[in-house]
Amino acid sequence: MADRLPMQDPREQYPKPPFPEQPQPAPGLAVKMDPEPDHGETSYTGAGRLKGRKALVTGGDSGIGRAAAIAYAREGADVALSYLPSEEKDAREVVALIEAEGRKAVALPGDITDEAWCRELVSRTVSELGGLDILVINAGRQQYRDSIAEVSSEDFDQTMKTNLYALHWIAQAATPHLQPGASVITTASVQAYEPSAILLDYATTKAGIVAYTKALAKQLMEKGVRANVVAPGPFWTVLQSSGGQPMDKVTQFGEQSAFGRPGQPVEIAPVYVLLASQEGSYISGEVFGVTGGAGIA
Repeated sequence: MADRLPMQDPREQYPKPPFPEQPQPAPGLAVKMDPEPDHGETSYTGAGRLKGRKALVTGGDSGIGRAAAIAYAREGADVALSYLPSEEKDAREVVALIEAEGRKAVALPGDITDEAWCRELVSRTVSELGGLDILVINAGRQQYRDSIAEVSSEDFDQTMKTNLYALHWIAQAATPHLQPGASVITTASVQAYEPSAILLDYATTKAGIVAYTKALAKQLMEKGVRANVVAPGPFWTVLQSSGGQPMDKVTQFGEQSAFGRPGQPVEIAPVYVLLASQEGSYISGEVFGVTGGAGIA
């Protein structure tokens, strides 16, 4: 396992734009990105914070979900991964990394816009891991459209089902299995607070995730379960190059942040670890912004 990173200037720690053009069909594969994102494959060092815990991470094949899954395994948790069948190549890499830590990995390929599958993936997680202590609802759909006229009903429906309906279906199915001390973590976005003109439907769902999670936190605390939101800013994930942004924005992605670069998924993983761990025992109903200095207020 890699040693902890030495202190260094965060502005220079990871690649800066310009990046090459790299269009991919959605949902895309992280392995095809240039530069490849750092999900913590060699850079995340665990400390046993989640020893014996059982986690389900949606969108666990790449991006922020992948970083969370790797970190959880390094912290001692068994991990179930939800992802689309077309993302199998990326998912297999994550499974191998989890198993290399001596933890159990459960691969759950399927489409979370299907309510029945959302309920089944929770059931299979509980059955194969023997319970559920950490639920990370992270999978998302982002496809830019230049004008409101271009946001079709199909677009709107797919984004709502992926980002909001699935959140509800999975949380509803998981709640009966969550014991006191368990944690639910959702992934919103700075888009919930500063929406981009070209991300009408995406930004709407991210604002919905914030409200839903805050309301859910109030319900779940009645059984001793915490729920929180992570709101990322510009992170270098396949979501961007597979239609989430125009290609001219992908090549300059993260340039406008205070760091002059996008965040790498491993840089947000510690927040998911904190919120899942007992160290976060007094944190619930909160939104954690990791935006490269932009803030969320």
